[in-house]
Amino acid sequence: MNFEELGIEDRLLRAITEMGFEKPMPVQEQVLPLLLTHETDLVALAQTGTGKTAAFGLPAIQRLDLQSPATEVLILSPTRELCLQIAKDLKQYSKYVDGCSVVAVYGGASIDVQKKEVQKGAKIIVATPGRIHDMVRRRFVDLSQVKVTVLDEADEMLDMGFKDDLDAILEQTPDTKNTWLFSATMPDEVARIAKGYMNNPQEITVGTRNSGAQNVKHCYYLVQAKDRYLALKRIADYNPNIYAIIFCRTRTETQEVATALIRDGYNADALHGDLSQPQRDHVMNRFRCKNLQMLVATDVAARGLDVSNLTHVINYNLPDEIEVYTHRSGRTGRADKTGISIAIVNLREKHKIKKIEAIIKKKFEQLPIPTGMEVCQKQFFNMIHRVEHVDVNYDEINPFIGEVVKQLEWMDKEELIRRFVSIEFNRFLEYYRNAPDLNVKEKEERKAIEKKAKSTVHDDSGMARLIINLGYKDKIQPQRLIGMINDRCRDTKIKIGKIDISELFTYIDVDGNYANDIIEAFHGESYRGRPLIVQAAKSKRKDKDERRREEKEFRKQRNEHQQRNSHDDYPRSHKKDKKRPDERSRGDRKKHR
Repeated sequence: MNFEELGIEDRLLRAITEMGFEKPMPVQEQVLPLLLTHETDLVALAQTGTGKTAAFGLPAIQRLDLQSPATEVLILSPTRELCLQIAKDLKQYSKYVDGCSVVAVYGGASIDVQKKEVQKGAKIIVATPGRIHDMVRRRFVDLSQVKVTVLDEADEMLDMGFKDDLDAILEQTPDTKNTWLFSATMPDEVARIAKGYMNNPQEITVGTRNSGAQNVKHCYYLVQAKDRYLALKRIADYNPNIYAIIFCRTRTETQEVATALIRDGYNADALHGDLSQPQRDHVMNRFRCKNLQMLVATDVAARGLDVSNLTHVINYNLPDEIEVYTHRSGRTGRADKTGISIAIVNLREKHKIKKIEAIIKKKFEQLPIPTGMEVCQKQFFNMIHRVEHVDVNYDEINPFIGEVVKQLEWMDKEELIRRFVSIEFNRFLEYYRNAPDLNVKEKEERKAIEKKAKSTVHDDSGMARLIINLGYKDKIQPQRLIGMINDRCRDTKIKIGKIDISELFTYIDVDGNYANDIIEAFHGESYRGRPLIVQAAKSKRKDKDERRREEKEFRKQRNEHQQRNSHDDYPRSHKKDKKRPDERSRGDRKKHR
């Protein structure tokens, strides 16, 4: 079946043919005939990147009354980036439709300029909820004659807190309009909107409801928490042509990971809520142009991003909500292309994999973290492939070839290849030759956790006393420590008592029922690159001599632990005056990549 058979008129067919549209995608095959021939409400469940913009955009344009100056179509999207992308696509679809004006309305830009554009005449407004609500309240926009309202990525709009805005906007539109709701998942809030603002909507589901994209392979790597960043670098190096979004849990972690990658010479940058709109636009433009290979982002910052041809989505941390994983993985494997969703997990997170499998109806494959030599081999043959397929500018190179041939004529073909390869590859090989194995031996790791979570000292109130190797020297504060416990234990109801902070250590009283859970939660974690040690305190609060002995013992253990875990990808005996891979400069990195 082609687009003409689905009922698309000639003016639109001409435009989408020039854009490279050939055969309709599954969501388009189901949605287009319905919306082109029936005035109906619609709930369409389909993953991001399955062709939804054309599915609602083409019928919206085709149904316009171009003799009327009124705004007839309102399309709501969760983010500025998606808003601009939809507007751009609709302008291309309507290239040969005279009088079809499309205006994008979004935050971070001049509201007066947008007001003037709308009042010139906007047949279709594509908007973010916050900005269009503001313009409606100021009477800059008239929605009284809207015939079609589209809610794109409805679940993400609700996740981002736009519920009140959506309610207020929809109340300003006529009851006679058609509402088309497109969503990747169908949580309760989306169902509430469908019930409250739609009349007997048709429902179309492409794929399995709340499932992951069909073209995405799911896999995970099991590591110790302290090795998470090293594992990320191995994954990046093992996939030389990677084009990925890396998802982190917090803004701070996002910036830390991006900064470390940039420091180590990777083409990476961060996207999070602390960036201004111009900074955000700059990062996104570089990523879309593939000047960046990796974008490190929070879930909120990445919502609504429309980026094509991602090879990987990497979960630096698994999300707390399973549906968030579905959104993340749906960023790759789009438009009939394949993609890979990777999770980097430690032992105490492994149980989440089973929960995600149950929701997406797909199995994860556990993969071993590549060894240093496996990474070298992959990089080696990638380099050879690039040499084989490089574009040669003969006109500019030919004048120098004679002198070059004369200088190298004493070497045979094989010797020349060896030397050429060595220039590119020696440094990389040196870095990775003695790289440690980052794979977790599960039995040994579980024993370590059990040993660390030994019995704790309880007082009469049921509180247990823990000691942690952070103090004033680490600029730790009680609020920060409580936040770390809540974040790692995923529980804000743990009772926390007195906190004693000294220079190098902190004693903290916690609910005795949760003491072992806290110890286990911090196992293998790090703080500003230093391994954390949390264990049961032996000394009683009032026994100063016993406390001094314990701190002395703990200081010794802290130093031993730090030395034992300060390994990098190469033994110091091999370094001499070389930099370790984790510290190499951007210039160094480019030389051997």
